[in-house]
Amino acid sequence: MIENDDDLMFTDDESDVEKVAESTLRGSWKIIIVDDEASIHKVTTLALDGFVFDDKDLEFLHAYTASEGRELILAHPDTAILLLDVVMENEHAGLDLAKFIREDAGNKLSRIILRTGQPGQAPEREVIQKYDINDYKEKTELTSQKLFTLMYASLRSYRDVIALEANKLGLERVIKSSADILALKSIRAFTEGVLSQMTSLLHLDSEAAYMKTDGLALSKDGEALKVMAATGEYGPLVGADANTALEKEILNDIGKAISTGQSYYRDDRFIGFFSSPHGSFNILYLTGLRPLNELDQSLMELFLKNIAIAYENIDLHQEVEETQREIVYMLGEAVETRSRETGNHVKRVAEISKILALAYGFDEETAEIVRLASPLHDVGKIGIPDAILNKPGKHTPEEWEIMKSHAMLGYDMLKSSNRRILKASAVIARDHHERWVGGGYPYNKSGEDIHIYGRITAIADVFDALGNDRCYKKAWPLERIMALMQEERGQQFEPQLVDMVIANMDKIEQICVQFKEGKPVL
Repeated sequence: MIENDDDLMFTDDESDVEKVAESTLRGSWKIIIVDDEASIHKVTTLALDGFVFDDKDLEFLHAYTASEGRELILAHPDTAILLLDVVMENEHAGLDLAKFIREDAGNKLSRIILRTGQPGQAPEREVIQKYDINDYKEKTELTSQKLFTLMYASLRSYRDVIALEANKLGLERVIKSSADILALKSIRAFTEGVLSQMTSLLHLDSEAAYMKTDGLALSKDGEALKVMAATGEYGPLVGADANTALEKEILNDIGKAISTGQSYYRDDRFIGFFSSPHGSFNILYLTGLRPLNELDQSLMELFLKNIAIAYENIDLHQEVEETQREIVYMLGEAVETRSRETGNHVKRVAEISKILALAYGFDEETAEIVRLASPLHDVGKIGIPDAILNKPGKHTPEEWEIMKSHAMLGYDMLKSSNRRILKASAVIARDHHERWVGGGYPYNKSGEDIHIYGRITAIADVFDALGNDRCYKKAWPLERIMALMQEERGQQFEPQLVDMVIANMDKIEQICVQFKEGKPVL
């Protein structure tokens, strides 16, 4: 996400060809005259005095040797035309310079016109075939009118080549930008990526790269329009309600996009509208832009079509994920309800598990897998008879063996799934009753033989179970729970995880308040 003006500068690996293409959007047409006769320089500039093409005049650069010509073309790769003498320091100095320009300097864009007063030294047919030049003229035939015609034809050719190059570079940017953002699956990260890539695409020339651009990305959240991402002066508004945080003029621009259901440009701003089949929509708002030419707008239209499709795919992807998440929670809650335990237990265990997973060093994605998988830690209780599952007193040895079987029942139910969440849930169901020093069930594992997902969920499960009423006990006060945690540090629980519970107690207590009993959270 672009945070300041420096981020709008071109990257170090930007090609010389790109810089040359961009430079044609401003300034004059650069003409290099390379000739060892001063009179040729004077006559040429006089003949072309006042020449204008596409509202741009000519800027003449002069070299009197091939060596000086090499220095000039390296210093000015955006030269449109080289008027190049053949015979200077030697009989083939101009031809050597033409070869240097194309091969050594890598300049394929500048138009090279060979001019010679001694055509016998370099026959036209041989030169045209052997060297990558664009025209060949004898100095005696270049009258003022023919020179005028030559410049028009050559500049038109150069302009068209540059346009093709700019088109190619723009399409490459669209493809790269589309690929970059399509790799993002979170709607927030995706929106930030779109905002960043659009800002980059709309600054297609180096002059515009120094302009200050401010941007907003908005998403419909129920009845509110939330700011999902922002750059420039809008940066502090992330998370705010656009209807109260934005100026009336901006809201009017956004309102027009919503009412028409279309993206549009206005003055120095762009308002993008992206809707989904489910009725949700997203808005991109960029201001501080330079005027967009026809090429810029066509490239943006292509990019916007990709974005519109991508928004729909992201929306569908998230809907599937939300459905899976709700099913996992509902199934976990069904198990807890059947065992007459607390309704929001699985949600608290899930959130506490994620806190501990992040503290343990897991990345956000893995911690999220732990959060989504942990609600099914006791899913195997579905197979335990009610009389045993809800028995208020102590179980007999036979009943206890049946009760313990829920760990493997849960594992067997989930292990065949190829889904990451359910595979993680299977591991958690199997291992969350193992003990750090051994003596747990079902496999009497110890230490790091117990899967870390199981170790994390185990301590989250016990912490929450002790803090809430169950059929066999009343809720414990926090002080008593923490005393037990300390007693079981290195016994039932991994020592590091006990320390993390203590270190993150403020966050854990917030979770307990947020998901307290009787509070709807889905």
